[in-house]
Amino acid sequence: MLAAMLKFLIVCSLAVAAACVQAATGLDELPAQGADGPVTIFYPSSSAEQAVQRGPFTLQAAWHGQPMRGNGHLIIVSHGSGGSAWTYADLARRLVDAGFVVAMPEHQGDNYKDMSKVGPPSWRLRPAEVSRAIDAVAHDERFGPLLDFKQVGMYGMSAGGHTALTLAGGKWSPSLIREHCETHLDDDFQSCVGLALQLRGDAFDGIKKFAARHVIRWRLTDTQWYGHTDPRIRAIVAEVPYAVDFDLATLAKPQVPLGIVQAGQDHWLVPRYHSARVLQACTTCDIVADLPTAGHGSLLSPQPSMLAGTAGQLLRDPPGFDRALVAPAQERIVAFFRRHLLA
Repeated sequence: MLAAMLKFLIVCSLAVAAACVQAATGLDELPAQGADGPVTIFYPSSSAEQAVQRGPFTLQAAWHGQPMRGNGHLIIVSHGSGGSAWTYADLARRLVDAGFVVAMPEHQGDNYKDMSKVGPPSWRLRPAEVSRAIDAVAHDERFGPLLDFKQVGMYGMSAGGHTALTLAGGKWSPSLIREHCETHLDDDFQSCVGLALQLRGDAFDGIKKFAARHVIRWRLTDTQWYGHTDPRIRAIVAEVPYAVDFDLATLAKPQVPLGIVQAGQDHWLVPRYHSARVLQACTTCDIVADLPTAGHGSLLSPQPSMLAGTAGQLLRDPPGFDRALVAPAQERIVAFFRRHLLA
């Protein structure tokens, strides 16, 4: 009797696993509500995939496909500054293959269509936007019934990594950016000025640093502490996060399992001031992936190859990076969420 029951359970488990593997990747969009942008959804679907064009990217997905139940869990993805859902499509597909539904809010004032609130003005809004994106999925008649909203995962990259650290319980203040940049402007220039300026080792560098310090002192006077958590979020991955403005004591023991992805050749957010700084302070964090030869945007997939200028230089792969490393790193992110949400 016991042997028969075990055989039945094994067969059922294999059937469920096979259903997840055979599911197509569905693609849909929840409409913008109020000031919030639309929410892009990747999900297990029983419909056939086809070529879907989104900007310069051609994706294979079932547009408006019929949703099917996967593992019953949601992952929210917070994109980087000026970003979109499309450069996270390959990671989303891997998560869908594991049975997850993936939702990507378009952050207001900090996306590929509108960069009017880049930096702290966006960072104040983003965590609550993540919470409202969870609400939007929960209230959708197609996806809400398929998911358990007591165990949600969250992944963020760059500025989205800042959002991830905030949702893990981190407290941050714009004034700490000013303090950091006063001391480390030469070593962490791009994190202080973004894409506005770039040091080129010529006679104009001194003028650029003078201008940068003037603007930083003028704009970053806010000494208030900011934070936002959501009890539904139970596991978080922060990839190459912006982190110099956090009180590290608030990240010493995050409220939920927190994983970090590092890129050793990140010249936008120099690791020793950002990701490595968090890992040094955090006593419980996991290093989900540590890629010594990767750049800031190396795990973006598909890559935004159309970018030029400073953005292109900072997001393109540095010399020597092997893109064969991208898939295993993404699989480790998937494994992190499976371990902490499906156990």
